Amino acid sequence: MREVAIVAFGQSAHVRDSAETSEVEMLMPVLHDVLDRTGLAARDIGFTCSGSCDYLAGRAFSFTMALDGVGAWPPISESHVEMDGAWALYEAWVKLLTGEADTALVYAYGKSSPGDLREVLTRQLDPYYVAPLWPDSVALAALQARALIDAKLTDERELAGIAARSRRDAQSNPHAQLRGALPAGVPLVAPLRTGDCPPIGDGAAAVVLAAGDTARRLTARPAWIRGLDHRIEAHSLGVRDLTDSPSTRLAAERAGAFERPVDTAELHAPFTSQEVVLRRALGLDAADGAVRINPSGGALAANPVMAAGLIRLGEAAARIHRGDSDRALAHATSGPCLQQNLVAVLEGE
Repeated sequence: MREVAIVAFGQSAHVRDSAETSEVEMLMPVLHDVLDRTGLAARDIGFTCSGSCDYLAGRAFSFTMALDGVGAWPPISESHVEMDGAWALYEAWVKLLTGEADTALVYAYGKSSPGDLREVLTRQLDPYYVAPLWPDSVALAALQARALIDAKLTDERELAGIAARSRRDAQSNPHAQLRGALPAGVPLVAPLRTGDCPPIGDGAAAVVLAAGDTARRLTARPAWIRGLDHRIEAHSLGVRDLTDSPSTRLAAERAGAFERPVDTAELHAPFTSQEVVLRRALGLDAADGAVRINPSGGALAANPVMAAGLIRLGEAAARIHRGDSDRALAHATSGPCLQQNLVAVLEGE
C-alpha cells in the first residue's frame, strides 16, 4: 500500500465572532500558510477537498464561495464533504492511496457566531421522533453526562478536572480561544456547567497530504498515516448506550491503534463527559501519564464546528513534525453524542 503523510498543518486564531471577515478572508491566510510551509504553489496540488456545513452558513452550496480562496481557475480536481474536515481528509487520503494524485490540500472552516449554534445542531436529529422535541446539543450532552454519573463511571469532580487540564494545556496554544485557568462556571444543563462545554467560535484549518518520496521531500519529518477508519452508530439515541462508543473502538481497531501504544492522543471531545467515553473506548488512562491527552487543549479550548476534528489530526501531526511525538492517535466526531467517529494513527519515521 502507498505511504501517505500529513506534511503541513495550519489554522486560524479561533475567535468568538469573526463578523468582520468572510469565510474566504478567514481561509486565505491559513491556505497560504500551509502551502508556504511546503514550498508548493496552488497549481502543484493534485487534489483539493473541503469540509463545511451549509446550515452554519445559512445558504446552499456555500463551499463554492470558499473556492475563491483556493483559486479554482484554471479548473482543479476538487471535492467537498458536508462534514467535519476530518472526513475530507479521509477522502483525500483514499485519493492518494489509489495513485490518482501525489499531493492534496484539505481544509475546513466554520462560522458559528451568526446564528444560534445550539438550535442549528438540533437539525441533525431524527426529524420524526427527536427533532420535534428540540433537545439541543448541550441538553443531549448533559443526558450523556448524567448516564455516565449514574453508572458511576465519572463524577462532577473528574469532569471539572478535565476542563481545568484542557484549558491549562491550551495556554501554550496561540490559536486557542480559551486559555489558562478558568472557573468551573455556572450550571448550564445539569450536570454540566459552562466549564464542561466548548466555546462557540469561528475558525479554519488546513493540511497538506503527500505520498511517498514526495512527502519526504516536502518536510523533514512526515507524519505518516499508518491507519485511518471511521464508523457510525444508530441515528436514534434511544437504541444506543450513551456511556460507550463502540464505533470509536471499532474505528481504532481497524486503524491499528491497539497494535502498539501511542504517546499522544488528540480527542475531539467538545464536552468533558465525552472525553470520559472516548478514553474508555480507546483504553487510554489519563492518570498514568504515559499518554498526553489533548496537549493542544482540545475542543474545550477551541471548537470551530466543521474544523475541530481536522484540527485534532493536524495537532497530532504537528507534534510528530516537531519531534514531540513518535506515535499519535487522532480522533474526530460528528453528530449528537459521539454518533460518528473517525480514528487515525500517525507515526514519525
